[in-house]
Amino acid sequence: MRTVLGGRDDATLRATIEDLIEDQDSGEGSLGAGERALLANILKLRDRAVDDVMVPRADIVAVDVDTPFPALVQRMAEEAHSRLPVFRETLDDVVGMVHIKDVLVAMASRTPVELKDIVRDLSIVAPSMPVVDLLVQMRQKRQHMALVVDEFGGIDGLVTIEDLVEEIVGEIEDEHDEEATPHFVERPDGTILADARVSIEDFEDRVGAFLTEEEREEVDTLGGLVVSLAGRVPGRGEILTHPSGLEFEIVEADPRRIRRLRVRTAPAENSALAEVG
Repeated sequence: MRTVLGGRDDATLRATIEDLIEDQDSGEGSLGAGERALLANILKLRDRAVDDVMVPRADIVAVDVDTPFPALVQRMAEEAHSRLPVFRETLDDVVGMVHIKDVLVAMASRTPVELKDIVRDLSIVAPSMPVVDLLVQMRQKRQHMALVVDEFGGIDGLVTIEDLVEEIVGEIEDEHDEEATPHFVERPDGTILADARVSIEDFEDRVGAFLTEEEREEVDTLGGLVVSLAGRVPGRGEILTHPSGLEFEIVEADPRRIRRLRVRTAPAENSALAEVG
């Protein structure tokens, strides 16, 4: 992939992909919306660094190397992660990672095992490392997790190969992820609290049409609409206004996706929301 996005013929390839996307915009191309989104995401990868996609330090789930084996099993079951970083006393002193496969093998052997005996190596990368380079490195080393370290040796965050792939294809739901139907709730103050996965079709069915036909072809969900408005994944507390007058406030989000939104009418506008109910 690094060769494709950063090789000697990169300018030509990039221009070709951009032409394909432009043809689609003008109605001359044969690409579907999904294919167009994939190509656009691939182009964006070259300009993204690890710190743009990493899970922040505060959200890292890790275990101490001295954790008793039964407690390790319980922790992995509770967190539903297949890999966990392993540290000694503090997260800044990382010794490696533990894989659920090794835990299961140890359980099946019925012999006493300590966590330190099944720790695997873990990649350490800089926040400024290009996402494409890390994806290539993970493939070569066959390692699916890396910790991000700042210039002083402290842990900044964590990134997995799933995080990188999701930058191209969108969110990947694991088998254990909840499959709750995206929903929205009308509040007494006239706002709507909505799951970012609520479809544009369902939302417009409730509040009335507010998107242009072009916008409907570009996005499928409220979260996708807000990302399109911002040109990036906005953070919690940010407010974006759609040309229709609707305001979208980010209630819950992580570095890679929006989770919940509050939708309200802009002060100077009378929107369909005023008629809801």
